[in-house]
Amino acid sequence: GAVYEITKDPIAKAGENAKQEAYKQVIAEADSFEEYQEFDSDEAAAVLSEAGITGNTIDEAAVALKGGEPVGYVITGTTSEGYGGEIQISVGILNDGTVTGVAFLSIAETAGLGMNATKPEFYEQFSGKQVEQFEVVKGGTGADGEIDAMSGGTITSRAVTGDVNAALTYFNNVLEGGSADE
Repeated sequence: GAVYEITKDPIAKAGENAKQEAYKQVIAEADSFEEYQEFDSDEAAAVLSEAGITGNTIDEAAVALKGGEPVGYVITGTTSEGYGGEIQISVGILNDGTVTGVAFLSIAETAGLGMNATKPEFYEQFSGKQVEQFEVVKGGTGADGEIDAMSGGTITSRAVTGDVNAALTYFNNVLEGGSADE
């Protein structure tokens, strides 16, 4: 019990620092991030359920600020659909719906296969795209939201893409419309 009390705060601080680094990675133009105060996990679950998205949760959302003005959101979600278990990512989405990046907070996929999702060649396929949903295809061109599946890592490709799609669904149904500056 004593060790827990001593390590609790440093562990929480390290976790928060990692989260802030991930936020900065996905929306580099923001100078600060604030917790989205109206986040409701039950509402997020209902939105995903209504959209037919299963195996995903929205864990939290943050407002990305530049000069005190909201420029977008960072949505953190978890999927249970990974080959090696749960995958947790943060997705940056600008106010206009453009995905700016994906950062991995937790992933334990097969080395050399599913872990290739953490390489820029895979996750940068989402950046700069403004689509309703992404689709995993083999030999994708990147057009119209196509995500080229990783060779030997199709399950992971689908899991990560599903997580990004869950974030987009939450953004389009809850956040879009500027509720962050209320």
